Amino acid sequence: MNKKQRVQFILDTLENLYPKTPIPLDHTDAYTLLISVLLSAQCTDIRVNQITPKLFSLAKTPEDMLKLSIEEIREIIKPCGLSPAKSKGIWGLSKMIMDLHGGSVPQSFEALEAMPSVGHKTASVVMSQAFGIPAFPVDTHIHRLAYRWKLSAAHTVIETERDLKRLFNPEIWNKIHLQIIFFGREYCKARGHNTGNCPICSVIGSREKKK
Repeated sequence: MNKKQRVQFILDTLENLYPKTPIPLDHTDAYTLLISVLLSAQCTDIRVNQITPKLFSLAKTPEDMLKLSIEEIREIIKPCGLSPAKSKGIWGLSKMIMDLHGGSVPQSFEALEAMPSVGHKTASVVMSQAFGIPAFPVDTHIHRLAYRWKLSAAHTVIETERDLKRLFNPEIWNKIHLQIIFFGREYCKARGHNTGNCPICSVIGSREKKK
């Protein structure tokens, strides 16, 4: 199977398994999505969804978030881990949104990535899932699967993003990145991966040895 055939098989399999791609993080708008994505760093989506209702009941806008102290934010989000840095980031980005963007989350990579605790992956998620702008957020699941599926041999997520953008059409980026994440969590996990039981690796092969 050449790369073009592998790509088509992967597309067909993902579309069959995940025709709908609900956003895993509970949110109501671009701001609450931004906060949720920030909190998801080194934390599961399930845990984030358990924590954000309390936080958003107190502050679901940047204006309201600034009424809380960094310490108050930290106490609420502590179960998500990395709370000292995340609480400072949440307060700091909320202030930037109020001071520089009229209270609304900006719709540009440059503006988003200029905010504290907002990296390229977080900005990509907000751009794609909140604003519908084509982006290809690459997390550890996607980075791992792109290597296993012989779509990229890159060592960094930025390089993997570049490779995947060349293989897939922009109009499906926002959907397929979620499909790959769902697939990785269900069938192609980091540990205990069985090539023979994986709907994709069992057909196209894997860079890993069969177990």
